[in-house]
Amino acid sequence: MSDPDETTPLPSVETGSGHVRTTGSTGQGRHRVWFERHSQLHDDLVYIVGGGDRSHVGCVVLKVPGEESKVVTRGTHKEHHILVPIAEVASERYGVTVVVTGGVHIDDASPEDITLIVKNCENLHSML
Repeated sequence: MSDPDETTPLPSVETGSGHVRTTGSTGQGRHRVWFERHSQLHDDLVYIVGGGDRSHVGCVVLKVPGEESKVVTRGTHKEHHILVPIAEVASERYGVTVVVTGGVHIDDASPEDITLIVKNCENLHSML
């Protein structure tokens, strides 16, 4: 199973009051994942990550520089596997506190589907 590496450029939108929203995505179809970065909380950053057949809130990650990530997971959701690395990369890169939340759901996901979603989430790291 292959998923062409289709990446969407990162537009930044000034939404008023100094708030800037940056977005990016990678993958295609049900393997497409995306993020929105919001920067209105002084120096802190908030990311929302979604994709697949249905985006949802499956996990929340708080990463403070120099501390371990704190993770809250909804039920049996596994999004911490993709959201913790995003929080850690962004926090290290910018030296600020980062919150990442979201979820990626694919109906009846095969192991190959999961591998592609994880790969595409890793591809988001360079866009953060």
